Amino acid sequence: MKSLINIQKMDDKTVPAKNVSFWKKISWLVIIYGGSVLALFVVASAFHILMFAAGMRTHG
Repeated sequence: MKSLINIQKMDDKTVPAKNVSFWKKISWLVIIYGGSVLALFVVASAFHILMFAAGMRTHG
């Protein structure tokens, strides 16, 4: 019961989403998406380097 009261108090301090501008929401979406694509590129590049070092080269 105590945790429920703490959750209700925490919810009272949050900012409603309707007060945030549309462009701020879109910019966060683009930043998070771009960061995830960049992280995927880094991991894929690391695997590519490891596979190349292990002798798995492309025949091209």
